[in-house]
Amino acid sequence: MLRIYNSLSRAKETFLPIDPPRVRMYVCGMTVYDFCHLGHARVMVVFDIVQRWLRSSGYQLTYVRNITDIDDKIIRRAVENGESISALTQRFIDCMDEDALALGVQKPDNEPRATAYVDDMLIMIGQLEKRGLAYKAANGDVNYSVRRFPGYGKLSGKSLDELRAGERVGVDTTKQDPLDFVLWKSAKEGEPFWKSPWGNGRPGWHIECSAMGTRLLGEQFDIHGGGQDLQFPHHENEIAQAEGAMEAGQGKRFVNYWMHNGFVRVDDEKMSKSLGNFFTIREVLKQFDPEVVRFFIARAQYRSQLNYSDHHLRDARASLARLYTALKAADVSTAGSAGTPDWSEPHAIRFREAMDDDFNTSEAIAALFDLANELNKTRAPAQAAQLRALGGMLGLLGRAPDEYLQFVPAAQSAENLGLGREEINALVAARSAAKKARNFVESDRIRDQLAAAGIVLEDTRDGTTWRRA
Repeated sequence: MLRIYNSLSRAKETFLPIDPPRVRMYVCGMTVYDFCHLGHARVMVVFDIVQRWLRSSGYQLTYVRNITDIDDKIIRRAVENGESISALTQRFIDCMDEDALALGVQKPDNEPRATAYVDDMLIMIGQLEKRGLAYKAANGDVNYSVRRFPGYGKLSGKSLDELRAGERVGVDTTKQDPLDFVLWKSAKEGEPFWKSPWGNGRPGWHIECSAMGTRLLGEQFDIHGGGQDLQFPHHENEIAQAEGAMEAGQGKRFVNYWMHNGFVRVDDEKMSKSLGNFFTIREVLKQFDPEVVRFFIARAQYRSQLNYSDHHLRDARASLARLYTALKAADVSTAGSAGTPDWSEPHAIRFREAMDDDFNTSEAIAALFDLANELNKTRAPAQAAQLRALGGMLGLLGRAPDEYLQFVPAAQSAENLGLGREEINALVAARSAAKKARNFVESDRIRDQLAAAGIVLEDTRDGTTWRRA
């Protein structure tokens, strides 16, 4: 049975959906004012694996991942660029979709944009005001009164006195309490605004997800996910808003299971633009195959910290090559549908047990390597099919082996003495011709040239193939 570590209880719990076999899951998505970075990549890949496993386990999943398309940073960036907010956000949504596609991330069932749900946010704010949990401040903002909500702090596990004001905005002297957070921001000159009962303005950041989640998945749903950095204050505030807006006496939880993936660090330091170690997904994909990046993310248990470095990516590349090499040795030469695993097979049993233990992809991938080791000995087609099918559960091993083993990212093509795939194939053919003509000096020269470029040649009875070192 699937068990999930619930950030709310700080323990693993047996997963019991509200309305089985239906499952409803909401994940906090991107604020679209810049290119997606490695932290975004981890959120996308982690919850893509979660949704794949839920579906493969027979659940009828509805997966929602939102887009924040109105925000202080978005407004500032649009002004800096001299472009409209809609043009800015659409441009980076398109870039986000390109990055997700490259990483093998499937589209969620619903991808709501905040600006399309302002009416729902206004309704929720009105409900909170009616129940005494929201008030209009002297500066025109509408704030949430944190101390009037009895359950505040239950997700972070801290008392009100231990908590501090929201991270995204400084303490406002017009607030009744420093912990109070904004639900509706009064309009400032030159900024976009919507009409509301409290005057022209725009929604605060936290209200967006509470309103969109309940609108699309219902007042109560099964799973809410996001990065660990969102646990407080964003997700804490989501609970306060959603549960505070419920009808009195219902006693419902907004969400039953809260999931948070760990931070991404770079060379054991926090990723930060100020430290100069901030990498976008597309920067990394210039150096590494997208499947390597996905594998690198997947082989760490999602709650652990993920330490990025070129060394770790190169290690991931070599490790994934071992799996593809096993498939190649078993004569799996084409890409295609991964198929369904034989769940009675020992490696599949171990794989399922790992995934049902809070999506333990680290242990699941260890099962793949044990299966690959056996496949290297047996070359059995059934084992090759099993390896590909289990890898497919994680969005891996779906390509022809040579497509992976011979993939040369753009930046590496330049590093490899300017050799791209076509140039490498031409040199391999030239070497074969030289060998056939018994011109061994020339064939050795070409082999050395390719070796210097990081290309390994493999001579077989059927001819010469190559792979990256």
